[in-house]
Amino acid sequence: MKFQVSQRGNMLLFPLSIVPILFVLLSFSCQAVAQENSRNEFLSIAIPAAVLYDAPSLNAGKLYVASVNLPLEVVVKVVGWVKVRDYHGYLAWVEDKNLSQRRFVIIKIPVGSVYQSPDSASPLIYQARQDVILELLGVVAGGWVKVKHQDGQTGYIRIDQIWGA
Repeated sequence: MKFQVSQRGNMLLFPLSIVPILFVLLSFSCQAVAQENSRNEFLSIAIPAAVLYDAPSLNAGKLYVASVNLPLEVVVKVVGWVKVRDYHGYLAWVEDKNLSQRRFVIIKIPVGSVYQSPDSASPLIYQARQDVILELLGVVAGGWVKVKHQDGQTGYIRIDQIWGA
C-alpha cells in the first residue's frame, strides 16, 4: 500500500484511508502517556501466583512469579496489561485481570515496628521482618500508615519502613 502525505501551510494532510488507523494509534499513545504520568498508583496481585513478563504478551519472556497480595507500582497501562515496578525496582508486565485494587505494603527494612497508635512512644504491638506483606488500611498524617497483619492485628508503622504506600 502506497500513500502520500502532503503539507498545506502548517497542516499535514493524510489520505482518508489511514485516518482511522492514526486515530487508534493516537488514542493508545495518549492513554499510555496519561497513565505513565500518574504518580504512586499501587495495585496488588489478586491470585495465588501471577506470571510477570518482559513484554505485554503471553508469548513474551517470563521473568518471575509473584504471589498474592504483592504490592506493585503502576508504571503504564495498555489494553489488558499493566507495566509495574516491584519494590526492588524491577520492571515487568502483568495481565490486568491478575491485579486487585486492594492495597498492601511490604516491609523494606530488616525489622519493622508496628505500634498501637501513630507514635513511637505508644506500646509496640508487633515487629515484622523484611519482605512481610501487610494490608494498608490508611495513611495518617505525620508519616504513619495504619496496617493489618494477616493474623488480624492492626497498628501503625512509619512510612519510611515500608514500600507501597
